[in-house]
Amino acid sequence: MRMLVMLGSLIAAAPVAGAQTGPGSADYDFAYRYPAEAGRIAPLRAWLEADKAKLRAMIARDAAAAKREATRDGYPYRKYEAQKQWQRVADTPRFLSLSVTDYSYSGGAHGGTASGGLLWDRRAGRRVAPKAVFASAAALQAAVMPDWCRWMRAERARRIGEVSGNDPVFGKCPPIKDVTVLLGSSSGRAIDRIGIIADQYLVGSYAEGPYEYTLPVTAAVLRTVKPEYRGAFAVGK
Repeated sequence: MRMLVMLGSLIAAAPVAGAQTGPGSADYDFAYRYPAEAGRIAPLRAWLEADKAKLRAMIARDAAAAKREATRDGYPYRKYEAQKQWQRVADTPRFLSLSVTDYSYSGGAHGGTASGGLLWDRRAGRRVAPKAVFASAAALQAAVMPDWCRWMRAERARRIGEVSGNDPVFGKCPPIKDVTVLLGSSSGRAIDRIGIIADQYLVGSYAEGPYEYTLPVTAAVLRTVKPEYRGAFAVGK
């Protein structure tokens, strides 16, 4: 399985449930996994299973169409692939925090990988987007992205060597709306860490890979959390 290699990752290794692996079919390979903690929450498990079925139906349809086209036009068909893996980031009294890595291949030079996140709010009994617990995108941007972007520029120089400030395409500090936000915990009691992931092509080339860095929840970050969620957070060390 092709998955992101992340630096300073919040993600914790955990058993997985709901795995569907193997050959898929002659036209495609398919895998979908989620952690046991998610599988024990019935409505979350139902949503994940529905998402799995939707993804498998989509790749089956797209792969079959691509194979028909390849046969018709006389060129080799390259087997499609779809893999989605959810992992536990944190498990606190209020939230189960998950990350997701989504890999797809549809016959090109290489596949594409994307990241994402999800919270299960135990008190409300529903899914919540990690960014939705903050009062505004602008406030979160101001609280976390300056430090993250300083790290990103130094890390990018480490990965590729000297970086030109005149690059018209790459190296820019991305807006919070374009990055993945993951909420983590060092204690298991409260959210006190924030992971920011910039997927491939957002700040660098495909070869550079994704950029992930974990920051502590600061007093400034805490002030951006909506009042109804603030009790589930703590300033990190």
